[in-house]
Amino acid sequence: MSAAQPSPDEQPISWLVLVYRIPSEPTRLRSTAWRRLKSLGAVYLQNSVAALPKDAASERALRKLRHDIIGMSGTAVLLDSAVLVGEETVMSVYQAARTDEFEELVDRCEDFLADVQKEWAAAHFTYAELEENEADYTKLVTWAEKIRDRDRFSAPGGEAASAALERCHAALEEYAARVYAEEPEGH
Repeated sequence: MSAAQPSPDEQPISWLVLVYRIPSEPTRLRSTAWRRLKSLGAVYLQNSVAALPKDAASERALRKLRHDIIGMSGTAVLLDSAVLVGEETVMSVYQAARTDEFEELVDRCEDFLADVQKEWAAAHFTYAELEENEADYTKLVTWAEKIRDRDRFSAPGGEAASAALERCHAALEEYAARVYAEEPEGH
């Protein structure tokens, strides 16, 4: 059995399902709900029907979002659900979302590595550039942590993302060492 499927002696996965409707205007209300659901790691099963594996933090966040949707003159129902038939479909959608996030992280890591290489090639070994690279690396690490928090079933791509982050860390350390080596004496 794959990591995504419970073994026969495990409990079936419980899902929280938010079914909602938000007025079409202003569009910012819909995009607000979409962004919040995406940041939680929820996946859409169809329009205005989003699912998340059940846990206390997800339930709190979805209850709050439901409250906010009602405050937007919308309607929302939060369900605690087990999939009777089609668990593979729900899991596949959930895993695909995490895999896409991991792949995007790897792409951003490649961009980071290219930027560091560009600075290296141009011999820009300054503290200002190092600080900028450190900030960019910190953003990558923070983003990776958020993805890992949402990756409840070990989606494909997690190991590649970790390896890409390790390459970024090594490149940043090598760049920092060169910046320190370029520092003028007596400073």
